[in-house]
Amino acid sequence: MKAYNYKVLLEPDVTGGYVVVCPSLPGCYSQGDTVEEALENIKEAILLCIDEMVAEGEDIPDPSHSLVGTVMVTV
Repeated sequence: MKAYNYKVLLEPDVTGGYVVVCPSLPGCYSQGDTVEEALENIKEAILLCIDEMVAEGEDIPDPSHSLVGTVMVTV
C-alpha cells in the first residue's frame, strides 16, 4: 500500500459551504458545509478517482508534480 499526499484547493461557495478540488486528478472535486466536512469529502472523492484510474489501467498521478503558488495582479 502506498500513501499519496495530494494538494487540494478549498474555497467558500457563494451559496454556503465550501468547494474543494484536487488539481492533480482532473474532475476530482467535492464540497461540504464546513472546512472539515469538505476535506473529508475530498478524501473520499480522491479514493474514488484513484480506484477508477486503476480499474481503467491508468497511472496514478504523482502529487509532487503539482505546485501551489500565488500571482499578484494589478487592476
